[in-house]
Amino acid sequence: MIMHRLLFVAMPILVFACGGRDRAPSTPVPPVTAAPVSPPPAGEPSAPAASGVDKNALDPTVAPCDDFYQYACGNWIKTTNIPAHEPTWYRSFSVIRDRNEEILKGILEGYAKGENLNEPYAKQLGDFYAACMDEGVIDQAGIRPLEPVLKSIDAIKDSASLTRWLGKSQVEGLPMVVDLMSSQDFDDATQVIGMFWQSGLGMPEREYYTDTTPKMSELRSKYEAHVTNMMRLLGESETKAKLSAHTVLKIETMLARAWMSKEDRREPKKINHRATRADLGKKAPGMAWPEWLEGAGAKDVATFIVAQPEFMREVGAMIRGKVSIADWKMYLRWHALRSAADELSQPFVNENFAWKRILVGTESLPPRWKRCVRTIDRAMGEALGRPFVHKTLGAEGKSTVVGMVQAIEDSMHHNLEAITWMDEPTRKSAFLKLGKIANKIAYPDTWRNYDALTISRDDYLGNKMRSTAFEYRRQLSKIGKPVDRAEWQMSPPTVNAYYDAQLNEMVFPAGILQPPFYANTSPMTANYGGIGTVMGHELTHGFDDEGRQFDANGNLKDWWSEAVNAEFDRRAACVKEQFNSYTVLGDVHMNGQLTLGENIADLGGVKLAYRAMKNKVGAGGTSDFTPEQQFFLGFAQGWCGKLRDEALRHLVATNPHSPPNFRVNGPLSNTPEFAQAFSCKPGQPMMRKNRCEVW
Repeated sequence: MIMHRLLFVAMPILVFACGGRDRAPSTPVPPVTAAPVSPPPAGEPSAPAASGVDKNALDPTVAPCDDFYQYACGNWIKTTNIPAHEPTWYRSFSVIRDRNEEILKGILEGYAKGENLNEPYAKQLGDFYAACMDEGVIDQAGIRPLEPVLKSIDAIKDSASLTRWLGKSQVEGLPMVVDLMSSQDFDDATQVIGMFWQSGLGMPEREYYTDTTPKMSELRSKYEAHVTNMMRLLGESETKAKLSAHTVLKIETMLARAWMSKEDRREPKKINHRATRADLGKKAPGMAWPEWLEGAGAKDVATFIVAQPEFMREVGAMIRGKVSIADWKMYLRWHALRSAADELSQPFVNENFAWKRILVGTESLPPRWKRCVRTIDRAMGEALGRPFVHKTLGAEGKSTVVGMVQAIEDSMHHNLEAITWMDEPTRKSAFLKLGKIANKIAYPDTWRNYDALTISRDDYLGNKMRSTAFEYRRQLSKIGKPVDRAEWQMSPPTVNAYYDAQLNEMVFPAGILQPPFYANTSPMTANYGGIGTVMGHELTHGFDDEGRQFDANGNLKDWWSEAVNAEFDRRAACVKEQFNSYTVLGDVHMNGQLTLGENIADLGGVKLAYRAMKNKVGAGGTSDFTPEQQFFLGFAQGWCGKLRDEALRHLVATNPHSPPNFRVNGPLSNTPEFAQAFSCKPGQPMMRKNRCEVW
């Protein structure tokens, strides 16, 4: 899970790989079948012109060589409002997601009415949706659905029962403090082992607890007030609720101080701490691991990765007496409530949203049906994805993007041949890795089985908890077995893509294979600028600062010579320094180390897709734009976006992806072909003097 390198991460809370095959001949790429489109919502891109460029999005008052993002997207930004229920809005991702969710809504409404019940999991999906949409039943139940969990917390008497409860919380669908999941073995990519991962914070990252800046101090105060309000809704008095909130913040701050940083979590060698079941006490002393594993139903698991030993040691000390049992119970009551709030009655939903509004600036709750669609997609994504692909892409569409992917891979092959800073042994290993990258397009060959998941039409919270518990058991069942390389980590309707370094594969769900990333009415120049740069981005992840540490088979293994390794680090440092220099909201600096992998992938993605386009696409262009200009505009207009100030601050503080303007101007200002296409001159902002190039 940690090795997935995504193209895009939507704001949390609401919201870029070909083995054992011959290279495709240079033939035209057939068009992707687009999803049926409803009447366009606010912010829907205009129909692409013959050039593939949305002219209505352009801001011609801005010179392309001064600020290309503003030139490509400025009028769209000016004329588009972020919907009240969203923290961000993108011309591509958001609009496609909206379109997809309308389709999913229609599927779920039909199932809930009893239609098409012969289709796989139709009744479960329909019952899940009906339970979510029945606000009357949910409001009438109030806090009752959570009472069994609260009673089990009340029954905790000592450190042994606390430890066993924390393990059992995994099985019951409300995991807390320590998460157990399956993971590919870093040292043997053919096998699955267990992995312990830090958990237990109510705010997004450690800095929200430890930074002393006025903004973070303000957020901590508001968070404590939010916890107070929620505990009052739970039935505590004002005095007790304030005490509970103070205790929660104290415990979470202790956890945050031991929390592995988001930068270190990007370093696979820093999380590869292998331990047998008998050695867990040495890696993370203080935890009563036999009790925890018994509660978690994992006492027979033989081998683990303890990703954050220091965090686990601190948890052990807190359980042994650093935190009283009474304080632990306050903390657990809060996290049980926090995890379940959106599935409870309206007062809990409203107060939970009030905190999200503070965090990312959203003005209103998403419509109920959207919340239900998103919950079910997370819980039963492949079950819901089956009818989705039938209605949109279809089986015949699965092969339509293969030609473009292979053209991008050919571009990388030629690139590796030409790189002068790579010695021959390292180049040979790079070719081997490139040749083994696997592609997954549109949807899985084998669909996930949900037969053991029980869904009730009148128990929404129970459905959510049972689906979480179902996924935990599925993960647990994989440990100790060979890796299933057919498995997908995204549902087909997802508007995203990813590269997995341990599987050495890249995955493009059906959800993203739609306009404006790809349109059969657009020229291939613009399509390469859209979906082509997505493909190039994901491919480059296999050779970014993180992905390059894994060999062709997905093992964490050094395969670079010392001199080549040093040269890569020098080139990567250029990208890091470039993005460190960017600021948002006046004085908030970008984190070039956190975003390094994504920025390298953006830079490589543009280069690979451009060269593939030049090799595959003949003469073209229009009276308005040359083919090269169509490519770069297709790329930039895929990133037109607006973010609320709060959401932008949150993204910079937590997200490995840069804001959209930097994702366009950053790589393009390093790209000579862009400068040539728009006749940029030295000294103009879009033509960096100290140009960065990694791949």
